Amino acid sequence: MTTDTLTELSQCSFFEEFLPRHMEKLTNLGSEVHFNKDEVIFRENEDSKVFYVILSGRIALEANVAGQTFCVQTLYASDVIGWSTVLNRKKPFQARALDPVRVLAFELATIRDACRSNPYFGCAFFEKLLTVMAECLEGTRVHLVEALAGGKAGAGRA
Repeated sequence: MTTDTLTELSQCSFFEEFLPRHMEKLTNLGSEVHFNKDEVIFRENEDSKVFYVILSGRIALEANVAGQTFCVQTLYASDVIGWSTVLNRKKPFQARALDPVRVLAFELATIRDACRSNPYFGCAFFEKLLTVMAECLEGTRVHLVEALAGGKAGAGRA
């Protein structure tokens, strides 16, 4: 992994409380992946074993309701997607690239091993994961309220 990737990760709010040695470990555990505009990264209700940190580009989290697809949140560089992977859950949303996207992908087994081998790292990782989950739920709630009130749901970042 490059020094540039380490710098990008260190600016990601998800990893802001991680020690430098843990950041370096993370960059070695992940692999850089690219997605084209409109490419589906994962589908709603899909099993996946990958957790992502967005390095560049935008990703729409979408829900299929009554045969229609709605954007519930737009994610940007330094955001994370795939938190359900870490919890062995099916994906609650579909993720689709809105632009060419570059991510750092982490396999579930690799992340779990890292968390088990270092309790400080594991605690920091899961505390941040809970924060992401809470933000995702709040963002979804805001968009649902906007949609019910006749606003434009999915217009921006939640």
